[in-house]
Amino acid sequence: MNLSPRKKKVADKVVILSKELIILIFVFTISLLGFLFIAYRVFYLDKTGADEKAFAFAHSLVSDRTTDIMEVITFFGSHYFMIPANVLLCIFFLVKKIGRYSIKVSAIALSSVLIMFGLKLLFNRHRPLIPLLAPAKGLSFPSGHAFMSVCFYGLLMIIIWKEEKSHPVLKWFLLILVIALLLCIGFSRIYLRVHYFTDVLAGYCIGSTWLFLSSYLIDRIQPAGLKKINNSPSMGGGKGEAA
Repeated sequence: MNLSPRKKKVADKVVILSKELIILIFVFTISLLGFLFIAYRVFYLDKTGADEKAFAFAHSLVSDRTTDIMEVITFFGSHYFMIPANVLLCIFFLVKKIGRYSIKVSAIALSSVLIMFGLKLLFNRHRPLIPLLAPAKGLSFPSGHAFMSVCFYGLLMIIIWKEEKSHPVLKWFLLILVIALLLCIGFSRIYLRVHYFTDVLAGYCIGSTWLFLSSYLIDRIQPAGLKKINNSPSMGGGKGEAA
């Protein structure tokens, strides 16, 4: 069956959308079920063996040099870094006239903060009693560092995956670098004994759940509003939006 160029283009977009939707549903389901499973084991079954083993492993690595490194790494998941990083990223996309990404960054950042605090209050788990350095404030489950890092760095990964097409080696290097940073941020919270292993794992799971769900929903509801913004004189007309 021969299709016209226009129909073929539409068909290709449908296939791409279907693949993205399947990936979204898979990641969303696995992440949500993972979070619920962790919460069930910790708060209903009172299973903490994984936390104790993680602390024992981290304790075997303790040294002054490692502690200094972990303090630097954990900074990149803190609100001291995340707030200005999100603001600067929004400004960057506004300057580049890529409105859809500036909206997505700000919407996911603000909504994830509300969800994180809501979950902490709901589960009301206290921090580990013997932090390596100074005690951390607030509640423990899920890890805010892990949750917010997945939302921020995970969004960066989505942008890199979609936009970096001309340099495959650079693309994969950046993706691997971001994944490594995410894992190191989570481990730093366990090493410093300000979070349990299950806090961090739950933060990764619920962060991934919200990132993919909110990213998908924002993509579905924002085009009409963005069209008005991009057609306004302040945005340089309809030619400013990147493909």
